[in-house]
Parts: sequence; C-alpha cells; structure tokens
Amino acid sequence: MPSQVEKIQNIINAHINAWCRKSAEGVANTYTKDACFIINHGEPMNGHQDIADMVNGFCDEFPDVVLRLDHSFIAGLHAVYVWTFLGTQVGTGKYVEFQGWEEWELDENLKVTSSLGWYDAEDYERQLQA
Repeated sequence: MPSQVEKIQNIINAHINAWCRKSAEGVANTYTKDACFIINHGEPMNGHQDIADMVNGFCDEFPDVVLRLDHSFIAGLHAVYVWTFLGTQVGTGKYVEFQGWEEWELDENLKVTSSLGWYDAEDYERQLQA
C-alpha cells in the first residue's frame, strides 16, 4: 500500500497531467468542492467552477500549454509543488516560459482545501511584451 507521501505525490502528478491534457475538470477535481485558491494575492477562486474557469482561460490563451513538475515537498497534509509553465499565447504568438509554485493544504481525503499560487507576474508580462 502506498504511503501518504506517495499518495499525495500521485495527486500532484495527476494534477500536472490534467493541466497538460487541458482538462479543467481534472484539475478542479484535485480540490474540495469549496476549496479556495488564490494566485499572487489576487481575488480568491472558490470551488470547482472558479478553478475550472481559470484553467480553461489559460488553456484558451495558451492552447499548447505544458505544465512541468520541477519539485515537490510534502509534510503531513501540506504540499508544495514547483512548476514551469510553457506555452505560446494564441493572440500574439509569444512564447512564455515561467516558474511558479502552489502551496496546498489537504483534507483527510487528500483533496486540496486551500491553495496559494505564486509566480513572477512581471517576468510573465515581460515575456508577453518582448
């Protein structure tokens, strides 16, 4: 039987794979129904629909999106995973490659209850303008 750390690592891998498949439902299903997800101190996304809408927005804007898992750290019901986002913006044809991370709090069913996401927004914007 896999350890809890292995189970959480499998959830992170499935989450990354859902992004690469452009499966907004697959990404949203990583979270509890009432999960809160905040990126760079922005407006909270609450629940599956908000999270799926965010994923769909990125996938529409970057139809060739690839999310690569760089590192993960797991302690109890807490996880951090570091990622690299790669893709070409559909409107401008600009290629971007930037890193970020998510900090997850999971419940006893290993669903994400809250997530704080971070990336360098200035670098992202610079790449889109270059």
